[in-house]
Amino acid sequence: MPRAVTLIRSASLSDVAEYAYAATAPAESRLIFLAGSSPLAEDGSTVAVGDVAGQAAKSVENLRTALKDAGADLQDVISTRVLVASDRQADLVAAWEVVRDAFGAHDVPSTLMGVTVLGYDDQLVEIEAVAAVLDA
Repeated sequence: MPRAVTLIRSASLSDVAEYAYAATAPAESRLIFLAGSSPLAEDGSTVAVGDVAGQAAKSVENLRTALKDAGADLQDVISTRVLVASDRQADLVAAWEVVRDAFGAHDVPSTLMGVTVLGYDDQLVEIEAVAAVLDA
């Protein structure tokens, strides 16, 4: 199946980053803007309270579901923003490792940032994403 997203690597920038520095999609692609994916169970409760990696995993699971419902999957994501309610770099890294592993070789451009607070009780992680697909 042809994909809309093309990841762009930069030989002029550090190769330490675990993501592509840019991505493109052709004009005829359909863009999907996803709300922040949160670590919520079906009943609206926050899962994995106090566990950054556990919340990141649930957020990825919910992101996969939202993408599927929009006719896409993780391979169609063109960029992400990972928010972690912490001032500890180790917490950001723990969340990032889960997200990075979920995307595998499709290492989309991403921003990882610590924030003061997120919207749900006990929420530590949220993942925003934009995807692009070529409709048949």
